[in-house]
Amino acid sequence: MYTGGMPRLWDETIEAHRRAVQDATLDATAVLVAEHGPISVTMSRIARETGIGRATLYKYYSDVEEILLAWHERHVDGHLKRLVAARDGAGDAGERLEAVLGAYAHISHEHHGMEPGAHLAELLHRSEHFGRARRRLEDLVRGLLADAQESGGVRGDVSPEELSNYCLHALTAAHSLSSEAEIRRLVMVILAGLRPVDHRGG
Repeated sequence: MYTGGMPRLWDETIEAHRRAVQDATLDATAVLVAEHGPISVTMSRIARETGIGRATLYKYYSDVEEILLAWHERHVDGHLKRLVAARDGAGDAGERLEAVLGAYAHISHEHHGMEPGAHLAELLHRSEHFGRARRRLEDLVRGLLADAQESGGVRGDVSPEELSNYCLHALTAAHSLSSEAEIRRLVMVILAGLRPVDHRGG
């Protein structure tokens, strides 16, 4: 009796439910771990916090560690999308580089201390997804630097790889800054270090 669009509608409804369950689980777990520490967080507590039945929760995740890894993947993917949007919304090579460095500085500043427990950093950063995301970040910044070198806006006596490392490490200083003006000055200092060097004279 029911033909045509019904199976697709059903699939879309199931998928929307799945995403809602996963998002609620990740959000609640991150908050619980940040507030109480990872040792106190159990699958039962997450189920109570979200209103999701334990049996349903276990269909998606086997334990709290798996939830934290999934949260971290979503967290990092969101950062990368933000950086790509900053790049795509800028103009020439120099403007694209400045936009991405500025966005990364803000991300570093906004999310400092928001990881679900600093002592979990080793677990999260060892994950395969984190390694892939880190490579994507490095490729993005390295590509922007190479483009800026070609246009003459960035010094050419240092490889894009080395300059990328310089930028990403220097931008971690945004963790400890307290104002928009300080973040902006940090980005300007980093960009100053990237400018072409005039070797003429003294």
